Amino acid sequence: MNVVKIVRATAVVSEPNVASDGTRARIRELLLRHGSLTVAELAAELELSTPGVRRHLEAMRSAGLVAERECDRRAEGAKRGRPARSYSLTEAAREQFPHSYDDLAVAALRHLVEVGGRDAVRSFADAQVSALEDRCRSAMDGAGSDPLARAEALADALSQEGYAASAQALASGGQLCQRHCPVAHVAAEFPELCQAETEVIGRLVGSHVQRLATIARGDGVCTTHVPSRGATLRVTG
Repeated sequence: MNVVKIVRATAVVSEPNVASDGTRARIRELLLRHGSLTVAELAAELELSTPGVRRHLEAMRSAGLVAERECDRRAEGAKRGRPARSYSLTEAAREQFPHSYDDLAVAALRHLVEVGGRDAVRSFADAQVSALEDRCRSAMDGAGSDPLARAEALADALSQEGYAASAQALASGGQLCQRHCPVAHVAAEFPELCQAETEVIGRLVGSHVQRLATIARGDGVCTTHVPSRGATLRVTG
């Protein structure tokens, strides 16, 4: 008697690639912090191979999360060959980072303008950044009076608040970068929020400041110039 053995097929269900998701989240954080990076720079930061990083970037580019552009390395004495390419976050990718305000806040401020005018919005903005100023001032205890040291301490404090901030020394003084603005969408319509924040930066570093660029106006970072004791300190936010 012949015996027929029936083998039932078992469906294979793909599990989410947690490792890939984690790596791409780290890539997003690095690009947010640095603005733009090459494959080699990302590979060094992530301790991964360049082909592996390229695969992640290609997937992110296809999803509309990163933009690719050619970067000029001639000033750095790069060798001849294929031009290096750098990657930066798209607006869609930035949307995935948390924002402190939503459409309800915009609607509320529009109503505030109707009933109290722009001065009422400025009073609201001052009240909103007051708590931020207090928290940053506490975090800056012990930073001393040197503006660059204070800017570095402020960068650390602002990073804790979600601004992706960093500071670096320049020949003319220093530079503080804030590459994420938690209130960018609201500030685009209500610049009083940026004005109030700029004044807070000035009080915290102990010098008059001038905002040169903001994310709310469509710039990649917010840039504030801070002169100090014969040197120039540039605060980028």
